[in-house]
Amino acid sequence: MKTIDPTGRHLHFVTGRLAEHALRSTVEQLAKQLDFEYSIDVLPITVAALMTPSWIAPRINLPQQANLVVLPGYCDSDLEPITSITSLPVINGPRDLRRLAEFLGTRNPAAESYGEYDIEILAEINHAPRLSLAEILRQADLLRQAGADVIDLGCDTGAAWAGVGECTTALREAGHRVSIDSLDPKEIEPAVQAGAELVLSVNSSNRQAALDWGCEVVAIPDDPATLAELEETIEILAVGGVPLRIDPILEPIGFGFSESLLRYGAIRKQYPDAEMMMGIGNLTELTDVDSAGINVLLLGVCQEQSIRSVLTTQVIPWARTSVQECDLARRLVYHSVNQGVPPKHLDSQLVMLRDCQTNAFGSEALDHLGSSIKDPNYRIFAEGGELHIVSAGLHLADSDPYRLFERLVQGEGQSEPPTNLDPAHAFYLGYELAKAATALTLSKQYTQDESLDWGFLTVPEASHRLSRVPSHKRGE
Repeated sequence: MKTIDPTGRHLHFVTGRLAEHALRSTVEQLAKQLDFEYSIDVLPITVAALMTPSWIAPRINLPQQANLVVLPGYCDSDLEPITSITSLPVINGPRDLRRLAEFLGTRNPAAESYGEYDIEILAEINHAPRLSLAEILRQADLLRQAGADVIDLGCDTGAAWAGVGECTTALREAGHRVSIDSLDPKEIEPAVQAGAELVLSVNSSNRQAALDWGCEVVAIPDDPATLAELEETIEILAVGGVPLRIDPILEPIGFGFSESLLRYGAIRKQYPDAEMMMGIGNLTELTDVDSAGINVLLLGVCQEQSIRSVLTTQVIPWARTSVQECDLARRLVYHSVNQGVPPKHLDSQLVMLRDCQTNAFGSEALDHLGSSIKDPNYRIFAEGGELHIVSAGLHLADSDPYRLFERLVQGEGQSEPPTNLDPAHAFYLGYELAKAATALTLSKQYTQDESLDWGFLTVPEASHRLSRVPSHKRGE
């Protein structure tokens, strides 16, 4: 959510009758805390979310001292009807009044640099020799869009890939940086000649050939558990003037993961100035768990150990967004390490399964809402382990969405069964109740007419609220 700095300004808030009391008490406290002046314009409508800019324009009452107009968050259509009658800037506030403090919060100066990073992402296209050139180019473009810096061509063992040079040339012409993942000089040499800038990997089997490639390489041990031949490979490459990165090899859980992690620390101590790389796919692809948390932890290790490149894949379904996760994670850990702060409350895009925080009105407030509103439209809430439907003189709550809907249809708490549940409205309520039930299950925040927050995977939803309310009823 975007924030503004209200300090020293006069903010003119526009709201409806129902939210007036809560808005006044909230703004009064924030004005003292953040040092700003304010005025509140209560328009003749019960629910502020039903306002539109064209409806607000002829009714707004702007004081002379105001210098910023803050509309309800649901006024997300064209603001021109309001901006055309005032020279003041007009913005939408948060859709949830409980987030007003965040909306008006002053920005932490340390966060001004947030987004910087120094870890390079190599994204591997697995089994590249089995794919068409068109498919490789398609995948490469998607990986670059997700945050990849280098496209790594993953080769197969066995016969050398005859088309590796042509593929490398095509990727380079498309603007990609390219690395080649092979131990076979017969594959590596044509790739390098076509513009590959990095070779994964070099050990005792091909280190002599590497002296003639004229590009950077990744040095790996012959045996990760003992680091056999790694020191010799590094020495030969260094003496030969070959730029290199060191990768001691990350092992999967159950196959020496913790020991392999310690080896990265040992190599960093032995070679404090060397460039290093970590191949993280052995953990994300081979562990039955969503990949985002693993990627953050491993990128955190890399940041602290000055390992400035990672190799990742995104083949298995639970790791299909690993490149974008790494792109977000490298910014998170860079800020954390360089600012000396925990990677918390900085960027919530990797908080996907659950939410950073949830807010609740409470049953008493929902009862009051039901007794205060006059229109028959249904408001849905999910809190306290139950789903709530609130309308004029009505507040029903239940943990089972089917049972709740049945109680509504039967007219419980009403003088007679509702007459506004046509098929379209019933479908809408069913869809919203399904979202609300999902939110309860995962302890996520549910806000009617908004998508659940799935971090960077969130797909915004268009609000259908206004389309369900006849225009002549919006002022009731």
